[in-house]
Amino acid sequence: MEESGKKVLDKLQAQCSRREYCSSDVYAKALKALEGDEDGAVEVLEALKADKYVDDLRYASAFAREKASLSGWGKVKIRYMLSSKGIPGETISRALDEIDSDAAGRRMENVLMAKYRLISDDPQAKIKLLKFALSRGYQYDDIKSFVDGLFRK
Repeated sequence: MEESGKKVLDKLQAQCSRREYCSSDVYAKALKALEGDEDGAVEVLEALKADKYVDDLRYASAFAREKASLSGWGKVKIRYMLSSKGIPGETISRALDEIDSDAAGRRMENVLMAKYRLISDDPQAKIKLLKFALSRGYQYDDIKSFVDGLFRK
C-alpha cells in the first residue's frame, strides 16, 4: 500500500473505531481522500474489513435496532434505507430478524397514537393516519388492523 493509502487507512480506522460505517460509506470516504484512486480505495476498504473495522452485518443490525426503537421506523423503511446503502438483501434480512417484534409493535402503536391525537378532529384522519404509518415504513396489514380499531370506537 502506498504512503497516501496508509494515511487514509489510519484516518478511517480512527473513524470506524468511534462508530459503525457500511462498506459503501467507507469506500466513498476512501475514494474522496485518495482523490479518485479506485484501486487504492478498494485496497483500503479490504484492509478495514480484514481488521474488522467494517462489517456490513454489524452496521445493518445496529442501524435496524436504532431506527426501529428510537426513530420509530418500520421494517419496510429500514430495508429500503439499508438497500440504498448497497447492503446485500440477505444481510438486511438477518439484521431485521434482530429487531424485537413486540417492542416494534408497541413503538408503532405509540407513534400512531401520538399522530392520531393531533389529527383526530380531521374528517380525513383515517386516511392521513394510514399514509403517515406507511411513510414510516410499517406494513399495511399491521397498520390497517390498528387504525381500524381506533376508528371503531
